[in-house]
Amino acid sequence: MKTLKDHVVLFDAECPMCSVYTKAFVKTGMLDNDGRSAYQHAAENTCPVYDRQRAVNEIALINLKSGEVTYGIKSLFKIIGNAFPLFTPLFAFKPFIWLMSKVYAFISYNRRVIIPPTKGEANFTYQPTFKRHYRMAYLLFTWFFTGFILTAYAHLLTGLVPLGNAYREYMICGGQIIFQGAVMSFWERRQTWTYLGNMMTISFAGSLLLLIPLAINHWFKLGSEVYALCFMGVAGLMFLEHIRRTQLLNLGWVPTITWVAYRIILLALILNLH
Repeated sequence: MKTLKDHVVLFDAECPMCSVYTKAFVKTGMLDNDGRSAYQHAAENTCPVYDRQRAVNEIALINLKSGEVTYGIKSLFKIIGNAFPLFTPLFAFKPFIWLMSKVYAFISYNRRVIIPPTKGEANFTYQPTFKRHYRMAYLLFTWFFTGFILTAYAHLLTGLVPLGNAYREYMICGGQIIFQGAVMSFWERRQTWTYLGNMMTISFAGSLLLLIPLAINHWFKLGSEVYALCFMGVAGLMFLEHIRRTQLLNLGWVPTITWVAYRIILLALILNLH
């Protein structure tokens, strides 16, 4: 594997994802041992001409010899393409570059609601730019896949919970986005989009955990009570994660109380209507 020498990649120290994959670049030898640095700690003379705000939004790769700077997906392509020349033609294919740049932006502009920072964000002058269309795309993405998985899981609970129509879980999940959005507009309006992104990450992560009992069901047909216990266990983990994230956002208990109340009320309605 060829090392990209005399380059340094600037990553977000408050983003666990960014820290992990840039550290992997160094450990695998794709970058030198000193080939990564947090932009929060980067020296002013690292490169006097790079766009600091853009480097916060899109990971910056600086050529220490020439001063050339690349951003975002092109930085990753440059590192990976140098290590694996086989991919160079693909990384030069414009439709692929366009597609992957959109995927990269989708993740990058939502990275702090996918995995929230555990440190205060006020210590650094530059913060990631909020782009509403990418946050809305993220909410739609997580809503669709959460609804899809929950619709499949509902069939495992038919002995305890009545099976609704094909759109019930989508409506419940979408309704919670609207309901919690309304709560946040009164409680802490400026954090509405941040909270909704975190909330849907929790829902999406919970639905992914439910894929385990769904997979088990293909080999072992267990009773609906077992699958209900699995669902309750996942719901408990989601509840704890909701508390953790709202504490990080300094939102208090109101969003958690309304989040739980919404689900309890809907479950009661479903059971009473059948």
